[in-house]
Amino acid sequence: MTPTVASAIETRGLTKDYGLGRGIFDLDLTVGEGEVFGYLGPNGAGKTTTIKLLMGMVHPTRGSGSIFGLDVGSQAVDVKRLVGYVPGELPQFGGWRGDEIVAYLAGLRGDVAESAVEAIAERLTLDLSRKYRELSHGNKQKLALLLGFMHRPRLLILDEPTTGLDPLHQQVFYELIRDARARGATVFLSSHVLSEVEHVCDRVGIVREGRLVTVAPLEQLAGIRTHRVEIEFADAPPVDGLRAVTGLEQVTVSDHRVSGMLRGDPTALMAAIAGRRIVTFTSREPTLEEIFLSYYR
Repeated sequence: MTPTVASAIETRGLTKDYGLGRGIFDLDLTVGEGEVFGYLGPNGAGKTTTIKLLMGMVHPTRGSGSIFGLDVGSQAVDVKRLVGYVPGELPQFGGWRGDEIVAYLAGLRGDVAESAVEAIAERLTLDLSRKYRELSHGNKQKLALLLGFMHRPRLLILDEPTTGLDPLHQQVFYELIRDARARGATVFLSSHVLSEVEHVCDRVGIVREGRLVTVAPLEQLAGIRTHRVEIEFADAPPVDGLRAVTGLEQVTVSDHRVSGMLRGDPTALMAAIAGRRIVTFTSREPTLEEIFLSYYR
């Protein structure tokens, strides 16, 4: 018998309707304990609204949500004890120093080891002696990550967590995620930066205009039988013939170069270019971003 995987997050028909089509609607989602789940969509798709519902910061219009079996509305305080949260909009701490902010929030939690704070700050090269208002946006984001990770929570809810980070510290962030997963933590990662999920996520959900479009394992989403093809011709390309090829989509032409997304069997494409002088022909699996955009078309 296959063991049952406990749910860290579960929603049923979860809806927050702000009117005029804004919000999140009829969200049915289960995130297993120990999973790293990527929640993807462009700005305005409903990602932050979903997170605010999970954190008990707004009340649903209808439906329900739970975290480790606790209701996200009526048991929001108990939920927050289990969660490390990095908001999309950073709070303002004014003239407080970084170490004062950490000490204040660690005191409220009562379960933060000083050694953990020091280790994360060192990895992020974050100077906690500086005043918050003096920090760059990137350093404010590092502090938000420190506050989210420092108490080793069972669940991390991260809303656009790498905004403002340079590439070096983005890699540090990925390492922090991997470390959290290794100790059994669950991660719910909201993002519109698709390369993030390629680094760390097990499954991906795509949300569009307030509705969940699809949920799939990362390898399944990235493994759709589609290829990006680019062909450079020595002479004028047979544009009409290529546009007529079954399965060749998103065809673009630039001088003697033609590119497109090929779904399925390449036989018809090869027949369309037979006898033509080809300078270069490349075929590769699409990036996750190209797959993601195909859902919006």
